[in-house]
Amino acid sequence: MAKPLMPKATTVWLVENTGLSFEQIAEFVSLHELEVQAIADGEVAIGMQGADPVASGVLSQEEIDRCQADPNAVLVMSKGTLPEPKARGKGARYTPVSKRQDRPDAIAWILKHHPEMTDPQISRLIGTTKPTIKTIRERSHWNISKIKPQSPVGLGICSEDDLEKMVAVARAKAGTTHAPKQISSVAAPKPEAPSTEAPSTPDPETKHTVESVFGSHDSSTDKS
Repeated sequence: MAKPLMPKATTVWLVENTGLSFEQIAEFVSLHELEVQAIADGEVAIGMQGADPVASGVLSQEEIDRCQADPNAVLVMSKGTLPEPKARGKGARYTPVSKRQDRPDAIAWILKHHPEMTDPQISRLIGTTKPTIKTIRERSHWNISKIKPQSPVGLGICSEDDLEKMVAVARAKAGTTHAPKQISSVAAPKPEAPSTEAPSTPDPETKHTVESVFGSHDSSTDKS
C-alpha cells in the first residue's frame, strides 16, 4: 500500500488532531507502532511540524471519522489527482542546482577514501560526468586549487545508505575489503644491552731490566 510522502510529519498531525489508535496510524504511515507511540510521547520528531493529510488530499475527513468510530478499521488513502512519480532507471543521479557546486569536493573525497570505486559508480552516486571525475583525479580541473575533499553525505548529495551500498558493491567487484595494514612480521633488531663490565685499564708500564729478562745470575753456583 502507498504511504504518505512525509510519514513522520503525517503521524504528528494525526496524533495531535485525531482519536485514531497508534495501530491505525502506524498501519497508514508504514511505521512501527512503538515509533508512533514515541512520537506521541515527544521522544521522536521533537518540534516537527505536522503535515495535514486532509489538506493535501491524502485522506478525507470522512475516512478519519469512519476509523475513529471503529478501532479495527484501516485507513484507506484517497486517490490523488496528481500522477505518481515514476521510478528512475539506471543512470546518473539528479543533483539539485544548489548542490552542484559541491560535487567536485565530494568526488575528491571519494577518490581519496574509496579508490576502489570506478568512475561509473562515482558518476551514479554523485550525479556527475566521467570527464569531471577524470580531471579531478589527474588534478587538471580548472578549479583544482579550491577543491577540498568533503563527504558527499555531509554535503547532502547522497544518503549514508546509498554511499555504503555503493562502497560494498565496489569492494565486492574489486575483490578487496581494504583491511587495516598489517605490521610487518620482521622484527626490528634489538638494541644491544649496555655492558656492565668495567673498562679494562692498561697495566702500568713495566720497566724491564737485565734480571727480569734473563733471570738473576748467582755467581756462587756458577762454576767454571
